[in-house]
Amino acid sequence: MTTPTLKNDVFLRALMREPVPYTPIWLMRQAGRYLPEYNETRARAGSFLALAQNREYACEVTLQPLFRFDLDAAILFSDILTVPHAMGLGLDFVAGEGPRFAHPLRNEDDVRKLAVPDMDRLQYVFDAVSLIRKELDGKVPLIGFAGSPWTVGCYMVEGQGSDDYRLIKTMLYSRPDLLHRILQVNAEATTQYLNCQIQAGAQAVMVFDSWGGVLADGLFQEFSLAYTRKVVDGLIREHEGRRVPVIVFTKGGAQWIEQIAAIGCDAVGLDWTANLAQVRQRTGDTVALQGNMDPMALFGGDAAIRAQARRVIDDFGKVGQGGHVFNLGHGISRFTPPEAVTSLVDEVHTYSRAKH
Repeated sequence: MTTPTLKNDVFLRALMREPVPYTPIWLMRQAGRYLPEYNETRARAGSFLALAQNREYACEVTLQPLFRFDLDAAILFSDILTVPHAMGLGLDFVAGEGPRFAHPLRNEDDVRKLAVPDMDRLQYVFDAVSLIRKELDGKVPLIGFAGSPWTVGCYMVEGQGSDDYRLIKTMLYSRPDLLHRILQVNAEATTQYLNCQIQAGAQAVMVFDSWGGVLADGLFQEFSLAYTRKVVDGLIREHEGRRVPVIVFTKGGAQWIEQIAAIGCDAVGLDWTANLAQVRQRTGDTVALQGNMDPMALFGGDAAIRAQARRVIDDFGKVGQGGHVFNLGHGISRFTPPEAVTSLVDEVHTYSRAKH
């Protein structure tokens, strides 16, 4: 396949800490329920899984935010739980309740049977990546992603989202050997999964360690970071003659930023509790930083949105040397007015160009 020339590579250059004319922006969950066109496509698909497993629908919703907003990257529309679903855990999305597994991992026998799935079972994801790359026609880069072994493991043991992580933490303290086995299988599966996305056309990849921050110090390093490092170590880092940058995002992980930055990733994502200037000082510019506006700021109206965007850019420091990708500190809320995103993208581009 001959790939079209990338017309806007500012996002990739910023991740590699190369000079850029402005601060690039994309948003976690930018293809989602806050967009009426997404809800219309999801209704046509019939269910979330049907939407994610159909490459045409996945492509359609991936591209929707790019028609509305001047974003600097597209992110594959999928879910972090596709991998355990391929392992046979029986994923379903219950209206109003989120993801549920029919066969969570609760005992030694469940864990013993767990295995890295055949990547053919996830071919629908790789087909979607290839189609999205084709339809983007070089407009902006495409980001692939996966959940971290720990975060995906939380869902696999709990069977659904959790407030207290009681089941997985019970396993962690009482049978760490079982949890280590789950995490090892997850790390191998996640590495293969992301490499297949890269081979299908993803130009950068992101590991979402959404629940790393619920672990105690010491346990984060043992049960989350060590396995994220295994994934990063195993990734294809050059494809189509270009570096494939890796972003690692641990929500609630700013206190471990030096350790996260040292696992070999190119960029670290930060939630809104972190101070970018301090993080930059602590990491010595060894990695790019991504983030980190509070998603709730998008409900504050135009003036507040623009003020908060400027604050984040000022917090990072000099624009032009690269090293900063603007994003929210977590996924965009489904209740966000689309016009708030228009204001945000405009301010990030306009203000950072003026500061260059």
